[in-house]
Amino acid sequence: MEPIVIIGTGLAGYNLAKEIRKLDKAIPLRLITADGGESYSKPMLSNALAKGKSAGQLVLSTAEQMAAQLTAAIHTHTTAEAIEAHSKMLVTTSGEFPYSKLVLATGAEQIKPPLQGNAVNDVFSVNDLDDYARFRQALNSARHVGIIGPGLIGCEFANDLISAHKQVTVIGPSATPLDRLIPPMVGELLMRELQKAGVQWRPGVMATAVNKLNSRFQISLSDESQLEVDLVLSAVGLRPKLALARNAGLTVSRGIVVDRQLQTSQTDIYALGDCIEVQGLVLPYVLPLMNAARTLAKTLTGNPTPIVYPAMPVVVKTPAHPLVVSPPAAGSEGEWEIDLQDTGARALFRGSDGSLLGFVLTGDKVEEKAMLSKELPPVLK
Repeated sequence: MEPIVIIGTGLAGYNLAKEIRKLDKAIPLRLITADGGESYSKPMLSNALAKGKSAGQLVLSTAEQMAAQLTAAIHTHTTAEAIEAHSKMLVTTSGEFPYSKLVLATGAEQIKPPLQGNAVNDVFSVNDLDDYARFRQALNSARHVGIIGPGLIGCEFANDLISAHKQVTVIGPSATPLDRLIPPMVGELLMRELQKAGVQWRPGVMATAVNKLNSRFQISLSDESQLEVDLVLSAVGLRPKLALARNAGLTVSRGIVVDRQLQTSQTDIYALGDCIEVQGLVLPYVLPLMNAARTLAKTLTGNPTPIVYPAMPVVVKTPAHPLVVSPPAAGSEGEWEIDLQDTGARALFRGSDGSLLGFVLTGDKVEEKAMLSKELPPVLK
């Protein structure tokens, strides 16, 4: 029997393998990864500095330990180059591997901002353990960090860097942070509270160039001003990795398009995690990933199961002003009811019939998450 082959050993790939092993101890498993295959929690990358964690200290298990734990073959530093669906063969830099079922858990990649200048290649982004190791090393000699992007990851890194006693300036085109997830009034509160903790903001401008300035860097902004920093971190967002799927002829849109059983447009090829799009939804968060891993494991072990997403609030790691958000579905009709207090905000998005369709909680209001989550409709039922 040919093995189930999983491309990727991030949270998606390893959690799928674990869920499969809970259901079937004997089915052959093979995992392919372009990195060292270490098991670690990717969400920890944006709050590890304040905890004093090095890249090595974030590793939970080595690839060898995971191979033993999962009774699986794990091929590290191996890149998947092509999928030959007709012969059910995966072509990699370490050879060709046959599969019974193939799973793409290839994740997402950092979006690169359109920067000019002679130091573009010196701009950091942190999307995996190796990225974090390089960033952590560079921080040793950096005092002031410029963060491009006031979204979820940018805010988390800003809070983490301030906690690690760094000077931080966040640059972004929006007037308030997290503008795609939270109402402007709540964004203003978050911005004020992070500013009290030490974060500096340059809202309403875009970084246009990064140039070397002696031992520092000069960021040119769209309002024709400049900002001098010791290190530049780009956190403008992620997009699903699609090249392998696209080259294999699989249907792709914003993500790799899968059906409710997480099968792609090609029989026996599946996908999960940050790379997928299911019924128009691209959800690059931990809870959807864990849900998908449990569901897909059932399908791959002989019990075809459709994916169901309950309400899945996202906890943003900004301890200076805690935040949890469950945004309403795209296109939802309704309006925000916002209660702003000095200690936190409660923003409820209600439909025309008064039903709760989404919420944002900050500060001391985050303790209401469990209660409000019970009122929300499922994301995908």
